Amino acid sequence: MELKNILPVIINDNVLHAKWLNTLSLMENTGARKISASEDPVMVTYIVLKHAAEEHRHAFYLKKQIEKTLTSCPTYAPELLLAPVFSKYYLNQLDIQISRYLKQALRLNGRDLRFAAYLLVTYAIEVRADELYPVYQQALDDAGSKVNVKSIILEEEGHLEEMISQLKTFSPQWEEHAKIAVEYESQLFNDWINALSEELIAA
Repeated sequence: MELKNILPVIINDNVLHAKWLNTLSLMENTGARKISASEDPVMVTYIVLKHAAEEHRHAFYLKKQIEKTLTSCPTYAPELLLAPVFSKYYLNQLDIQISRYLKQALRLNGRDLRFAAYLLVTYAIEVRADELYPVYQQALDDAGSKVNVKSIILEEEGHLEEMISQLKTFSPQWEEHAKIAVEYESQLFNDWINALSEELIAA
């Protein structure tokens, strides 16, 4: 099943929709925490701080949207998520794969490795967000849902531009490294979509 086919099924069921929003909130929160964990205590930049703050806000905003489904998901407990195992380890696995690549390809370690991994992981996720949220918003509009993610779409577009700017400074070969990061993310995303599909079929 493709995402565009999965979303109407989710949106038309308040419980599934609440869990979907909670899952997106979890993933945004995981991203924000990973950004904060990669920060250098001295050299952290304005853009990194801004990005972490906005990802935390997205996690909160998505949690608030759950109220519109008239269903409660107070925590990120597995039973309140969709495809909980894949959803919880999606970003962590991407970080591991990209960090391993950077160690081998660029011989990075320590602070340099953490920052480079932050750049590539975040770039790959922003590319995905620029695809996922507009498809979700269109599905919401088609269903006449009160839920909306338009403010997130606008901020994610800005994030992608910021990541490209930072990557250009990081390396003249940034596009080559970014392409590999996107390939890693695409495989993980496909695995996640498959897990979602299996869960919905079994429900």
